[in-house]
Amino acid sequence: MKYAFYPGCVSRGGTPELYDSTIAVANKLGIELEEIVGAACTGAGVLQEKGLKLGDTLNARTFAMAERMGLTTIMTICSTCQGVMSQANKRLLADSDYLAEINEELKPEGLEYTGRIVIKHFAWVLVEEIGLDTLKTFVTNPLEDMKIAPFYGCYILRPSDALGADENPGRNEYLERIIEALSGEAVNFPGRLQCCGFPIMLINEKNSMEMVGRHTHNAKAAGADAMVTPCPLCHLNLDGQQPKAQAQRGEKIGMPILHLPQLVGMAMGLTQKELGLGRHIVSTKNLLSKASVRA
Repeated sequence: MKYAFYPGCVSRGGTPELYDSTIAVANKLGIELEEIVGAACTGAGVLQEKGLKLGDTLNARTFAMAERMGLTTIMTICSTCQGVMSQANKRLLADSDYLAEINEELKPEGLEYTGRIVIKHFAWVLVEEIGLDTLKTFVTNPLEDMKIAPFYGCYILRPSDALGADENPGRNEYLERIIEALSGEAVNFPGRLQCCGFPIMLINEKNSMEMVGRHTHNAKAAGADAMVTPCPLCHLNLDGQQPKAQAQRGEKIGMPILHLPQLVGMAMGLTQKELGLGRHIVSTKNLLSKASVRA
């Protein structure tokens, strides 16, 4: 099982524990990842607001690079990348003239996108390609008695027409199914399908912190030991900004936030060091003790 690997910017900078834990888990599962070296940022949706064609050109370039590698499926570990690339691919495949126009921009690098690429988030790969029954066979440290609150964020769910919701209607429950395959208990709570507040942090910090505080508080009130997200930007906000959100609310929350590969790796018996679980702003110490994760 081999994929063109697009880790995205954040896992290579702000959350390197996500990148490292993905590689460690992929090695355990026998997933071969060939990183798309030299690929650009997707534009994160912000660029597209001001220059749609530029954003689509950058993504078409990444798709063409993957095709040149002889691969047709790109795996990403970033929900934002998943959403932005899926939307770009939909536009490119819907208009052959537009695709031809963008391919003209790629010619100086000797690239051409032919439209064969499929983009799949790591969560989708686990459920749809590896399969949960197979995943269960890799569990050596079952997360029994662990209550985990799934937090999807925006871009892995919306817009649904670009993200294959009709063909795969259960994708808004994949995190719960993965948690249960790892022998954990999925905790339902208000906000699991809502925005984390990251997109508005620079223009309305107060509301962004309110969202962080509300989501983490509600997860804790529902009995969760931790939250898990497939989005590094959600992680940056829910984990990195949680102390500020607590101060704004005037209460201690202390909700550990896990990247999806970290949660999977915990159940597979990987160590705290391999999963980078000491890098978080909100301490994971009590969680790791409860889950019997080795140092």
